[in-house]
Amino acid sequence: MIASLTLEGLTVRRGERVLFRDLTTTLPAGRALVLTGPNGAGKTSLLRTIAGFIRPDAGAVRFGDLEPETARGTQVHLLGHLDGLKGGRRAGDELAFQARFLGADDAGIAAAAERLGLTPLLDLEVRKLSAGQRRRLAFARLLAAPRTLWLLDEPFAPLDVKWRAVLGEALNNHLAGGGLIVAAVHDPLPIPGVSLDLGGLA
Repeated sequence: MIASLTLEGLTVRRGERVLFRDLTTTLPAGRALVLTGPNGAGKTSLLRTIAGFIRPDAGAVRFGDLEPETARGTQVHLLGHLDGLKGGRRAGDELAFQARFLGADDAGIAAAAERLGLTPLLDLEVRKLSAGQRRRLAFARLLAAPRTLWLLDEPFAPLDVKWRAVLGEALNNHLAGGGLIVAAVHDPLPIPGVSLDLGGLA
């Protein structure tokens, strides 16, 4: 498991523009880092840097005692702003394919689907689901295949009050079990966390 997440002197550019410079912070197990700031401030870019999809111009991302490649391959979930689901595939097949790739077993997949109210929807094609249902389907991967660090980009955006409460409970349970969360948000999340405003870091 990842005991802590450390961002050490991170600088990331988009083209000629510096999104953030010399960003340094440490997040211990059981805590959340909530990224705020206007559109274009670099929230998504920071999540993708932690996940390893963007190479920083300076600095490093450290995952406790784990090597970055090992941590990213076995202990990190990224739930992006887009759900990353194939519209023509049945919801159950899509969940099973992605969750098994991440190490889930059939029991974990079934439990995640049931918890998020997806069981009656699994025979439908993904494209026939509402935006909120697709978000819950994407989120089910995190519950089916437990990993320590959750990177979340606007996780609650398309969800109604009921499912925000259910997923808020899941986030709190993840932290209580020693997990870590880094979330980019515009709306407040129902979890305790340290706020980092990227709007003033460039």
